[in-house]
Amino acid sequence: MFLQRVEATSGPVYYVSPLLREAGVPHAFSTRLGGVSAAPFDALNLGNPGGGLTDDRANILQNYARIFDAAKLNGREHCWLHQIHGAVVARVIDGTAHDNNDKGDALATRDASRVLSVRVADCCPILLASEDGACVAAVHSGWRGTVAQVVLAALEVVLKLKGDSPTGAKGAKNILAAIGPCIGMECFETGPEVLAEFDNVFGAEIRSLKSAGGKGRANIREAVRVSLLRAGVPERNIDTTELCTHRDSGEFFSHRREHGVTGRMAA
Repeated sequence: MFLQRVEATSGPVYYVSPLLREAGVPHAFSTRLGGVSAAPFDALNLGNPGGGLTDDRANILQNYARIFDAAKLNGREHCWLHQIHGAVVARVIDGTAHDNNDKGDALATRDASRVLSVRVADCCPILLASEDGACVAAVHSGWRGTVAQVVLAALEVVLKLKGDSPTGAKGAKNILAAIGPCIGMECFETGPEVLAEFDNVFGAEIRSLKSAGGKGRANIREAVRVSLLRAGVPERNIDTTELCTHRDSGEFFSHRREHGVTGRMAA
């Protein structure tokens, strides 16, 4: 199924996964709509670029409060990471403090008093959950994380947290996955070294569009979907979208489109 658009009465516009909603997992894939930040971070900015012009931290906190309230996530401890475009997964353990300065690109927990989030502005956000909604993960997957299979690393941690689900394909059949808005293939032009990485990991399962000079276009979203299918997650258990953060400028920030000076969405 495709993600569904929600326009909250309190302001934020966001997307939800029908699968995760049916499993009772409160969640959101945010857009840029319905916040308080001024240009170029207008309006629902949930993070700053790494240097130069930045948004006021008070604006970001108010924007998080708005999306948490709309998605019924308020009252929970907010956990995040210093994202590094790798495949490190942080386990947020019940009753144990989490350091938001830790480095990694995915978080997983079975502690319902926490809300996990990752920030994106072209990279692919993925939310995972066990079918009963007890164990969840939030994943940040840029092209480096995609070829490093960060989504599979997070999947393995969710299965271990579940405890009664074996790891591997047999356990993965009971996992739900939602792939959020990211840069689409038509907008993700890259060099031959990146295309080679995708070819090495995914082969013919992921079609790359080659062009003159060795450049081409790679499909991050489809690569994530293929990774989940290979791991044993049934296709019926994967929600996705055709939204493109670069193309759909009215709804999304895009690091590439705005040359780095832009806000961040979160999942």
